[in-house]
Amino acid sequence: MRRKNAWYSLLLLCGLLLAWGVPAQARETAKAQLDTLVVEALERNPDLLAAKARWRMAEHRIVPAGSLDDPRLGFALSNYPIDSFAGDDTPMTGKELQLSQTLPFPGKLGTRKEMAGEQAFWYRGLYEDARLQLVQEVKDAWYRICFQQQAIGITRKNIGILEDFIRLTETRYEVGTGLQQDVLKAQVERSKLLDRLFNLQQQLTSSAANFNRLLNRPAATPLETPQELEATEVEGDLQWFMQQARTKRPVFSAHQAMIDRYQAQRKLAKLDYYPDFNFWAGYRQREEVMGDPAEGTDFVSAGVSINLPLWQGKRRETVAEADSGLRMVQQQLADLGNRIDFTIADQYAQMEKNRDLVELYKTGIIPQAEQSFEASLAAYQVGDVDFLNLLDSLMTLYRYQIDYQRALSDHERSVAGLEAAVGQELGDRKQEP
Repeated sequence: MRRKNAWYSLLLLCGLLLAWGVPAQARETAKAQLDTLVVEALERNPDLLAAKARWRMAEHRIVPAGSLDDPRLGFALSNYPIDSFAGDDTPMTGKELQLSQTLPFPGKLGTRKEMAGEQAFWYRGLYEDARLQLVQEVKDAWYRICFQQQAIGITRKNIGILEDFIRLTETRYEVGTGLQQDVLKAQVERSKLLDRLFNLQQQLTSSAANFNRLLNRPAATPLETPQELEATEVEGDLQWFMQQARTKRPVFSAHQAMIDRYQAQRKLAKLDYYPDFNFWAGYRQREEVMGDPAEGTDFVSAGVSINLPLWQGKRRETVAEADSGLRMVQQQLADLGNRIDFTIADQYAQMEKNRDLVELYKTGIIPQAEQSFEASLAAYQVGDVDFLNLLDSLMTLYRYQIDYQRALSDHERSVAGLEAAVGQELGDRKQEP
């Protein structure tokens, strides 16, 4: 009776192990959950919010950069005699109000505003690109957790099967139809799987803490278990992805804005060779003094002054600085294009490899390994196969199922990396039976 119950439990666990498919509705629920978490990260991630604040801060500099300096209002007591400080001793004495306004040479204000606008556009591009990178980080962490949780589930099921194997081999050993080495071998394999389980649980804890960090949650916040992954079908060749990145990635337009900014800086440096103007007007209130031919009449005055741009050396260096900055950003843009092209090529190659592996495991390797395990189990029941062969077929199936989950997770992580590199979502979700 004990042996019969062990066989029954073993067959039940084997059935659970082989039934690894998940309905499409569960996969859609997992995708909706991931989309919700991405939105939460975009709304709460501190680094992204700081990047947005930096962009807004730069935008607030545009209007001041294109505005005139404040006018200056002055008050003076003019020509008071030091012996009496009286206002009616001489006709030169008076109280004077003066108003002045500096006007930059035509074109300077507009160029300064243009520079500030391009600087703000640079920070906006960095913010929008940071959004893409955050989405990629969230998806990467999510798919990593999906693999770890699936691997934990598969490992636990296999540990359950091995425990039934141990009970079965112990029973057969007790009645003289089995070998002690079968019992010991099953126990060793169970210990190995326990070691793997502990490692996977530790990795899951770390991954969950990192995921909560991205969403600005406490590190120990519970995370709902994701469902089985579904492969993302991506259309487009490598060259198309590289071309799309040039128009979709905000970082490219941000670098172009910085080029325009240094061009405006060069223009402003050239305009600095020309003087600025200072217009002023004054009103002098006077006391009536004996012998004053104007009989105490108040005076008004007006004038204009300019600065003299004599020191050409510093202006030449300012132009040279702008030229150097322009060359710097142009080279940075070229390097950026090369690095993004490499990232796209690398992620595309990994995606293609993992897609092929997923298909191979799903349609070829795993079904064959399942059949091999089922055949070994049936043969072991009637004594045609020894226990070591049965155990080897079980461990082989376990490794293939783990490898399948890893390939599926890596495929989705590659798609997420490719989306971040290109700057847009790619493909539609494939509905699998």
